[in-house]
Amino acid sequence: MTSQTRTALVIGGGIAGTITAMALQKAGIDATVHEAYSSTADGIGGGLSLAPNGVNALDAIGAGDVVRAVGIPMRGTVLKSGDGEVIGEVSLPSELPPSRFVWRGALYRALYDEAARRGIRTLHDQRIVEVEQGEDGVRAHFADGSHADADILVGTDGIRSTVRTLIDADAPQPRYAGLLGFAAQLGDTGLPSTEGKLHVAYGKRGSFGYLAHADSSGGWFVNLPHPEPMTLAEARAVGNEQWLSVLREAFAGDRSPAPDLLRRSDPADLLITGPLETMPTVPTWSRGRLVLVGDAVHAASPSSGQGASQAIESSVQLARCLRDLPYQEAFAAYELLRRERVERIIEGATRTNASKAGARGAGEIKPENMDWQFTYRIDWDAPVAASAS
Repeated sequence: MTSQTRTALVIGGGIAGTITAMALQKAGIDATVHEAYSSTADGIGGGLSLAPNGVNALDAIGAGDVVRAVGIPMRGTVLKSGDGEVIGEVSLPSELPPSRFVWRGALYRALYDEAARRGIRTLHDQRIVEVEQGEDGVRAHFADGSHADADILVGTDGIRSTVRTLIDADAPQPRYAGLLGFAAQLGDTGLPSTEGKLHVAYGKRGSFGYLAHADSSGGWFVNLPHPEPMTLAEARAVGNEQWLSVLREAFAGDRSPAPDLLRRSDPADLLITGPLETMPTVPTWSRGRLVLVGDAVHAASPSSGQGASQAIESSVQLARCLRDLPYQEAFAAYELLRRERVERIIEGATRTNASKAGARGAGEIKPENMDWQFTYRIDWDAPVAASAS
């Protein structure tokens, strides 16, 4: 069978939505992105890594060079105790290209500009409130009174997805992982280069990751145990200066670069990235002409190092399925291709978060063989067959 899908509404204009629109366009589907917010996400968010599998997925749609232009090569992660003792290392298989460390705002802007260059429209102030489905297509209604029509609707609207609840009113909601996230860039870390490796120190009161480049610039992130859930807005209301004071106290006794890097940080440069959350298993990925992609359906916490890469993989695999199959069969094939892999990654990240949130130091952190995550490859040209189910 061949696809009859020609148009798509992509609900959510972040990284996942932008990549989904580009992947659909490559599959011959005209996609328009509908973003709830009135402005772009420039300068928002901390650092993230795109693993080789994520960059490969971008290469499948001709967008890998966009990330290589703004990302810094990274070959692995060194795990340490708060006393500076190396407890393990996660390295990439030697035959693979490096991961790319990139600040989320820079990645978003690069992809947004690339999508615009390809003629993809992004409409702002489009907060979805309702959908209607019929034999000929789907209509999305937005809070401003407008509507839009297409053959299918793809929800890429994040961990608090509205589309997820439109598909299933009883769909699960995100769970707080017991950690708050913080990050900052530094023009001068005072450290020698970490030689393309992220170092993560697991202290008694939190975990601290840092990266230093050849010119001594770099950055850091913190996962701070915090038993009581806080929204992003509540965390930001505390204020940068107060949080930086809290972080300096939390890491004061650690024999790692954390105390000095926090001392060098200006409150104005602190990024409060908010609560770390994960999604429980989402039973229903699609309904009728509606389908979910990225954090809306399989949000892996930053501890996985795979969140963005998994969203990219899913965007590309969905587009391949829609290229080759009618939408009902495409959605089933897409879920079959993706569910087991993403849920295995989420399970591993959940275990890591539980260790971090326990604030018992590095004893519970056990590096695992991650090769199966990194070596995953998407063959864009391979035909997609309908699933047996």
